[in-house]
Amino acid sequence: MRATRWLAAAVAAVLSGCAGAGTQPAIYPQAVFDHRVSTSDVTVYWSCTQAESQVLRVEGVVQNIGSGPVEFAQVELVAVSAQDRNVGSTTASVREIVIQTNQHSPFLLQLRTLGDEARFDLYYWYYAGEAFGFGRPGRREFRSMARDACSPAQHRFPKATP
Repeated sequence: MRATRWLAAAVAAVLSGCAGAGTQPAIYPQAVFDHRVSTSDVTVYWSCTQAESQVLRVEGVVQNIGSGPVEFAQVELVAVSAQDRNVGSTTASVREIVIQTNQHSPFLLQLRTLGDEARFDLYYWYYAGEAFGFGRPGRREFRSMARDACSPAQHRFPKATP
């Protein structure tokens, strides 16, 4: 009888560990991040912080708000000078390769700044649409941007509470 209870407890522990491995922690992006932009498929939420002198940190999530999967989402932060020239950039992929409906996936960008940046633009791109047959003819690539992404006045929204 003891062996049966021990076995049942061990199986329950293993199953609960497996169930938690693929789940996401609860996050309410509107309560955490300062900025957002949206397309028909995704909403991108982010906050900009000066992590240390000469390092800009942009942390956020891409949330799938569409009706189908979003794949291979990437973000790029571009530093732009007053002369409208690119003076630095960094790119990152979101953690999940496929983001299902209502799921979000985090990203982190860190850019060493030089001091002559006038603004920072956030570019993002992804694939969405249903896959039909060979070669995925239903898949479409989407590209968009948020100009002056770290501005205290641009792309902001009031903080919400869960």
